[in-house]
Amino acid sequence: MALKIIWPPRAISNLEEICGHIGRDSGHYAALFAERISAAMEAIPQFPKPGRGVPEYGDENLRKKIYENYRIV
Repeated sequence: MALKIIWPPRAISNLEEICGHIGRDSGHYAALFAERISAAMEAIPQFPKPGRGVPEYGDENLRKKIYENYRIV
């Protein structure tokens, strides 16, 4: 069964906000950051259980990845 990544509106908003902040200094690095986050998420359907769990959510299916100074749940 193929897994599907669902980006909640809050996650999209957070990514846009972070990229906007980076973009104030460099549009190039903002775009690069967005591409790298997207690439990290694209690997999830093939490897759905990488990283550690997120105990504060109480859901064993949720995992987190760390990219630079950001936690992606």
